[in-house]
Amino acid sequence: MSIPPNVADRLAQKGINYQILEDLEIAPLHQVSGSPQIDKSQIVQVIVLQDPVGKVQLLLPSNCLLDLQDLCTATNRNWQAISPSGFAELARIQDVGLTPGLPICDKLPLLVDQRLLKPACLFLELGDSGQFLKLEQAEFSKLVCEANICDSCVPLPKINVNQDDRQTVVDSVKRFTSLRVKRRLEETLEMPPLPNTAERIIQLRINPDAGAGDLAEVVEQDPSLAAQVVSWASSPYYAAPGAIKSVHDAVIRVLGFDLVINLSLGLALGKTLTLPESGPHGAFSYWRQAVYSATLMEGLVKAISSDYRPEMGLAYLSGLLSNYGYLVLAHIFPPYFSKLNRDIEANPHLDSFYIEQNSLGVDRETLASQLMECWNMPEEIIVALRWQHHPEFSGEHSVYSRLLHISHQLLRSTGMAPGPVHSIPDAYFQALHLDRDDAHSVLNNLVSKQDELLKIAKTMAS
Repeated sequence: MSIPPNVADRLAQKGINYQILEDLEIAPLHQVSGSPQIDKSQIVQVIVLQDPVGKVQLLLPSNCLLDLQDLCTATNRNWQAISPSGFAELARIQDVGLTPGLPICDKLPLLVDQRLLKPACLFLELGDSGQFLKLEQAEFSKLVCEANICDSCVPLPKINVNQDDRQTVVDSVKRFTSLRVKRRLEETLEMPPLPNTAERIIQLRINPDAGAGDLAEVVEQDPSLAAQVVSWASSPYYAAPGAIKSVHDAVIRVLGFDLVINLSLGLALGKTLTLPESGPHGAFSYWRQAVYSATLMEGLVKAISSDYRPEMGLAYLSGLLSNYGYLVLAHIFPPYFSKLNRDIEANPHLDSFYIEQNSLGVDRETLASQLMECWNMPEEIIVALRWQHHPEFSGEHSVYSRLLHISHQLLRSTGMAPGPVHSIPDAYFQALHLDRDDAHSVLNNLVSKQDELLKIAKTMAS
C-alpha cells in the first residue's frame, strides 16, 4: 500500500525521509518489559479541537489522554473536540486519507505534546491496514518545526482487573460528593430502588414453571413497557407475519419467552434513570447503542455451536444493558457529566473507561456492575458489564464479557458504535468457539437492517 499522494507530496516538500513498515505488532498499553512490540508511546495520534475563534491540531502519544481543561486553561481558549464526521470531512477536503498521526492541514495551528520529542523514532499509523510511517526524531522535528509545544497530556491510568470494585466506587463517590459512606452501595449512591416490574420479572426468571401467560400478565401491568415490547416484536427486523397485538403475541409468535423476559427486564431497568431525549448524549443515542448491541449479541450466540453456546437471553440482556453505566454516571455525577463527555470526545483514540478512571477514579462499567449486584441481577450480567472491555479476564462467566467485547469492536468497525477500533485476535474467537467469518456475516446482516433497528431505538427513547 502506498500513502496518499497528497501526503507524500507534503512530506517531500518538507524534506522528510520516512519508511513504510507493515505487519507491526502493537504493545499493550501497559507493556511487559522486554517486549519487541512497538510501544504506544511511540505512536502519534492527532486530535482536532475547535472553539468559536478557530481550530487547532494537537499531536500526542497514543498512550496518553488529553486533559482538555488543562489545555483550555493554558491557552485561554474554550476548546472542544471536532465531531467525528467533521474530522472525516476535514481529512477528505485535505486529501490526507486515514493517517491518524499526521497533521491534517499545514494551515491550521499545531500543538505537540512534549512527550513526542523524546523517542528516537515515531510511528504514524496508515488507517487500519497495519502499516505505519516510521520517522526518526530528526525527521519528525521537520514535520512539527512550526508547532507550539504543550504539556496537557497525561499517561493512561493502569487498570487493575483484580481491584475491589465496591471500595473503588465508594472512594470515588466520597471524592466527588459530600455524602457519608453508608453500608449499602445503593444508599451511598442514592440510586433508585429496583422497579417493581423488574423485581417481578426477576422472580419469573427463576421460576421454572413460568410461562407466556405469566410474563404477559406482569409486563402488561406497565402499559408503556408493554407497548415497547409489542413495538419491538412488530419491527420489520423480525418480519413476523400478521399484526402483533399483545405481549402474549410477542412471546408466542415472534421473540420467544427467553428473549421477551430479558428484553422486558432491560427495558424496565432503562426506565429507572433518564437522559435528555435528544442530543449526542441523549436517550436516543443510548437506546440506539442498546438495540445494536442486544441484536448483535443475539446473532453471535446463534452463530456459536450449540455445544458451547451461552444462554441466549442473558447474552441479549448483556447487550441491552451494556452501556447502562452511562445512565449511572449521569445520575451520580451530574455536575461533571457534561465535562466528562467533552473529555471523552477530545480523546477519540481511547476507550471511555480510561478517561473516566482519570477524571472520577471509577468507570461506568464498574458502577453498572455494582448496581446490578445490589439489585441481585444474575451474576452473568454483572460479569458481562464489568469486564466487557477487558477480554483478558478469564473468570467465571467470562464468555459473556468476551462476547460483548467482540460485539463492541464489530460495531465500532462499521461506525455504529463510538470508541476506538481495535483488532480482534483469532484467539478471542477461538475461545468462544465462534468462527470469525460467521461473526462478520451476523454483523453484515445487522448493518443491512439498520433502518429497522433505528426505528426500534426511536420508540424506546420516546
